[in-house]
Amino acid sequence: MIPGMLATASGNLNIFQEVMRAGPMAKFVLLVLVLFYVASWGIIAERLRTYRKAEKESDRFLRVFHKGGGLAAIQDGTKGLQWSPIADIYRAGFREISLNPLPAGTILEGPHLDAFARTLRKNAQAQLTDLERSLGFLATTASATPFIGLFGTVWGIMNAFRGIGVSGQASLAAYAPGIAEALVATAAGLGAAIPAVIGYNHFLGRLRSMEARIEEFTADFIHRVQGRKS
Repeated sequence: MIPGMLATASGNLNIFQEVMRAGPMAKFVLLVLVLFYVASWGIIAERLRTYRKAEKESDRFLRVFHKGGGLAAIQDGTKGLQWSPIADIYRAGFREISLNPLPAGTILEGPHLDAFARTLRKNAQAQLTDLERSLGFLATTASATPFIGLFGTVWGIMNAFRGIGVSGQASLAAYAPGIAEALVATAAGLGAAIPAVIGYNHFLGRLRSMEARIEEFTADFIHRVQGRKS
């Protein structure tokens, strides 16, 4: 459950017990928030693993690439690098050159160079799209769950005041449990939103960093093959 939902409030008011006594709408709101919370943490864990491997393998490949040597030797250096977007872009460019060989002594230029650059850009966009996968859900969670929690709070307060009207009692003891139950939804909404917004901003920063590295590598790769003779 979302942290805080199992905690005990001041006095003898137990939040868990209040949630169990809540109405169908309040329980539905809390269920939705718990699902957002669990899914967000699952995405955060998966993206951390993916970005960590992508960055580590990209560093390893770039050391091979900048070391120099023939394109075929660099291609061999991409073996086993399944998580690196930069290595995958290199493989796509190498395939483009291999599948469209030029006559001996011909420089890669003109339409051939344009086709090569398009291949790199297309693959780079595909790699960035894959890295960006699921970040939209984190952004949606960060923006939507506080309002879902607020809806649950408003609904709960409405029920609390309706209960006061029916019972005719306006004492603190009469409406405090209902208000506490309603505020649990606000806490749950924030509990789901906070890790989502932190995770989204964290991964967005790493995505932009990887995008810059991909653009730099693409320019270096194009420059390297421009003066290369087949």
